[in-house]
Amino acid sequence: MGPPHVQEVPAVTTTPQAVRRASPRTRRPATQAAPDPSAGLLPHAEPVRLLNPDGTPLPARKDYPEPPVEALRELYRRMVVGRRFDVQATALTKQGRLAVYPSSRGQEACQVGAVLAVRDTDWVFPTYRESMALVARGIDPVEVLTLLRGDWHCGYDPTQVRTAPQCTPLATQCVHAAGLAYGEAYQGRDTVALAFIGDGATSEGDFHEGINFAAVFKAPVVYFVQNNRYAISVPLSRQTAAPSLAYKGVGYGVPSEQVDGNDPVAVLAVLTRAVAHARAGNGPFLVEAHTYRMEPHTNADDASRYRDGAEVDAWRDRDPVTRLETYLRARGVLDDAVVAEVAEQAEAYAAELRTRMNEQPTVDPLSLFDHVYAEPTPQLIEQREQVRAELAAARDEEGDA
Repeated sequence: MGPPHVQEVPAVTTTPQAVRRASPRTRRPATQAAPDPSAGLLPHAEPVRLLNPDGTPLPARKDYPEPPVEALRELYRRMVVGRRFDVQATALTKQGRLAVYPSSRGQEACQVGAVLAVRDTDWVFPTYRESMALVARGIDPVEVLTLLRGDWHCGYDPTQVRTAPQCTPLATQCVHAAGLAYGEAYQGRDTVALAFIGDGATSEGDFHEGINFAAVFKAPVVYFVQNNRYAISVPLSRQTAAPSLAYKGVGYGVPSEQVDGNDPVAVLAVLTRAVAHARAGNGPFLVEAHTYRMEPHTNADDASRYRDGAEVDAWRDRDPVTRLETYLRARGVLDDAVVAEVAEQAEAYAAELRTRMNEQPTVDPLSLFDHVYAEPTPQLIEQREQVRAELAAARDEEGDA
């Protein structure tokens, strides 16, 4: 048996040109950079500001143009009236006319700027701290304070004023706003929902659920976080490790921005753009305003236990009302006469509120059972009849006495 047959393989002649043609470097297409998934979502590294703390203007910005001067004059007027309302409401708690009152003094730019950025036909979802925002929206101040007076769940008709009841549970209004906005868009209505949120509420699950739903279904919602540094006594550093709360938006695919919340011009400019974004069908927008509450969390809170006077004094120098007044005076669109006129309006507003709140409300005990269910349950009817019988018995005893 002979040796195995070995097939000869012809030699391959390689030219320099062939080597270059076969080079992996030239055969593979150039690698393109992957798109940045956060592009267009992240806020500016520093809060948007159009006025310095002393009221002098900063260079104009194309992304956030300054609102018309008439809008700024109206913003000033409502801020002055709103602050006087807030001071009066705080005094009413000391007189026993209110059970509790969460002041928003120091946050006037946020409270008023937000409601001026939306239309009367839009919906507002306030927290318990938004009393000033509601009176700036034009709601009767006595009806606004009815909840805090303790004699009714909501003093105003939400459907009439397009404003949800003030929300005491943290962040539940985020879900309500998303649902209403989605429903309005689904029915082809041109409606934006504005949801007020405190910094502490961003740690709640309802905040996640609301903003995530709104993002997925492109609900026209503006989530407006007023970061006033404390969730009651818990400082912001114990709420988040993010650079700012506005950065939370990127996790949901929601564009966001942060703004100097004590700069009234910037607040109105940023929120105007955010509302326009939502109204155009682009989905939700998250805005964080950096601000500070000058008063305790409520009249039942002792703020000196968790913050010192020096911190409060530092924020007093950033007063939003003074800031806007200084700017408008320098522009020549506000003078002593107008300032005095607005102050007089604010005092008249507070005086009327005092008078009306000093009137003892007439409360029917049986109204406790109204509006619990659309159709009263048998148990509720039974309880109501028990109370009715007790009231009748008490009247009979008084008649016999």
